[in-house]
Order: sequence, then structure tokens, then C-alpha cells
Amino acid sequence: MGLLQNFISLILPPRCIKCGKVLDGHNGLCAECFGKIDFISAPMCYCCGRPFDSAAHIKYNAKQCCANCLKKKRHLFVMQRSAFIYNDESKNMILDLKFRDKTFAAPVLANMLFAAGRDIWEQKPDLIVPVPIHYLRMLKRRYNQSALLVKYLSPRAGVMADYTSLIRHENTIPQVQLSGEARRKNLTTAFMVKYPQNIKGKKIVLIDDVATTGSTLNECAKVLHRAGAKAVYSITLARTEK
Repeated sequence: MGLLQNFISLILPPRCIKCGKVLDGHNGLCAECFGKIDFISAPMCYCCGRPFDSAAHIKYNAKQCCANCLKKKRHLFVMQRSAFIYNDESKNMILDLKFRDKTFAAPVLANMLFAAGRDIWEQKPDLIVPVPIHYLRMLKRRYNQSALLVKYLSPRAGVMADYTSLIRHENTIPQVQLSGEARRKNLTTAFMVKYPQNIKGKKIVLIDDVATTGSTLNECAKVLHRAGAKAVYSITLARTEK
């Protein structure tokens, strides 16, 4: 296998998934591009994963929550994590995977998801579930980027993947075309659990590409809880700064 890998690398050398530069190894990002990505690390909110201002949280502890999470009476997620901030430097990595057929980046991005969710894996979840897309959108796009990420993340994390229990049965307006409250209303009845027996009593990790307003993840979490999920977590590649 080592000789085969060397031969393949000679013909098709690994390239940076951001700029396309040929790499010496298989890390996925060149040093220059790696330095431009705003990876999220502590200090952050224990619950929602929002990064704190380091200077303002000198006495930070690992289970500290932000003001918004402290105000909530009910939490849909035990923990939420994201690998990096969604901005001009990072967004093309996601858009390339999602809309431009650059699926070769999926293993690298799945490794980022694995690293971002290290404290979630410590909770010993039972299933990893990708946020689903409607079958009409699947026919047009040919693949679900979240399911593709789960394909590589599941063996890396040692957690079983479930691609069929959570489905999107309404082909709603794309969220990118909406904002604010309209995003939430657009998804109110979009998702359902087809096989609740697979979800009941389980700790579920939801996977998606970007968390913006959180509407998509929240609606998925609601139907999973209705189906009897014991706990729901989420990991996304990116999150917006707001």
C-alpha cells in the first residue's frame, strides 16, 4: 500500500484544498492558507461553542457558558462545536465542496470536524447523523455534502453513521435566500424522523457545513428529540461570527 500511495502521489500529488498548491504531505492545507483560517479553540462557550474574547475571559474555565446560553430555559443541544469561522478566507472551501464538485476535500474537512468535536466524542455518542437535503435537491446536486463528510468522519470518530432516519420531506426555499425569522418559519415542518426506533434513547451528533442563524440545526434537533433522542450535539465546519 505504501508503494501504491507513493505512485498515486507522484501522478496526482496532494494539493491544498484552498489554493491548489502542491503539498509535500496530505495535511490538506498549505502553511500559508492554514494561517489564514480562523480556527475556533478555547476560550469558547461550553454549550454553543461561540468563541470568547480571550482578553475578557482571563478566568475562563472549560464549562463556562455565554450569556445567551445562560438565559435559555431549554437547550436543544448539549454542546455545539464548529471548526472555524465562516468568512472570506474560509467560505470557498465550503462552497467548493457544496456546489463545485470538489469532493476530494471531504476527507480533509472531516478531519477538521473530528478535531472540533473532541469534547463531544468524550460523551460517547451513539450515532452521527448528517443534516439531510430533499431528494429533488439531491437529484440536482448529486450528493449531500453533509452526508459525504459523515462518510469520512464516522470511521475516524468510531461512531456509527445513520443516513436514513432523519429526512427532509419538504423542498423548501433555500435558506440562503432568506434571513432572520423567515429562515425559522421556512423549516418549521421541513424535517421528520422516518425511523424513530433508530433514534430513541440515543445520543445523536448532527453534522452540517455551516451554522448561520442555527435554524436548520434547531429544527433537526427538535424532531430528533420528539423521536426520543436522549441527547443531541452538533458539529459544523464553520459558523458565522454573529
